Amino acid sequence: MKKHIRRLPTLVLAVAATMLSASVYATTLNDIFQVAERMNGNAKKSQAKIDALNEDTRKLLSEYKIVLKEIEGLRVYNRQLEKQIANQEREMAQLSSSIDEVTVIERQITPLMLRMIDGIEQFVELDVPFLLDERRARIERLREIMDRADVAVSEKFSQVLRAFQIENEYGRTMETYGTTIMLDGVERQVDMLKVGRIALVYQTPDGDETGHWNVDAGRYQPVGDEYQGSVRQGIRMARQQASIEMLSLPISGAEAAQ
Repeated sequence: MKKHIRRLPTLVLAVAATMLSASVYATTLNDIFQVAERMNGNAKKSQAKIDALNEDTRKLLSEYKIVLKEIEGLRVYNRQLEKQIANQEREMAQLSSSIDEVTVIERQITPLMLRMIDGIEQFVELDVPFLLDERRARIERLREIMDRADVAVSEKFSQVLRAFQIENEYGRTMETYGTTIMLDGVERQVDMLKVGRIALVYQTPDGDETGHWNVDAGRYQPVGDEYQGSVRQGIRMARQQASIEMLSLPISGAEAAQ
């Protein structure tokens, strides 16, 4: 009995130790589980961060590739732009050279145009005296244009050439117009008929007097009544009041010889 009594404390101690050990073990497991859960939570957070970093990296890589393409596109554009600039520089150099040439031509052509105008004026004064006011006014306008800085040289030259063309066309046209001329020292109103440069004849409005410009004499002279009808008909033809037909007109000087 005493033996059993002595073993009781030992058994109690063993049970107590076992219970204490189980409690400690349970506490340790809980700690381990908690640590594991925290580690798992941290791992998930870390994985989420890694996934986010991977996504950011992927986006950055995609953006980097896009930027590389844009850079390559800019390089191609810059190369093309450099070619265009080089071509423009060559064109500018050629244009500058052309401008220099034009400047030289302008300096040379201006005296030529002035001589041409002088030539037209001399020709008009020596020519058959038809439409003198109109022709002299045209020459005066040419001289005014030559003095204007706002008119291009090309336009001036065009106007001078046009004056030459008009004078040339006078030799192929048939015209009539009213004017006043000196007859025997008296100013008379007449109807003038110009047929090219071959004939310049006049007739008074009442038809009583008919005459022509005598090139050799350098003045107007009356002609016989035989030309009266032809001159009247020629005036009507020039006014488009009659059909074109053959006319007998007084001609003198070199034209008559021809």
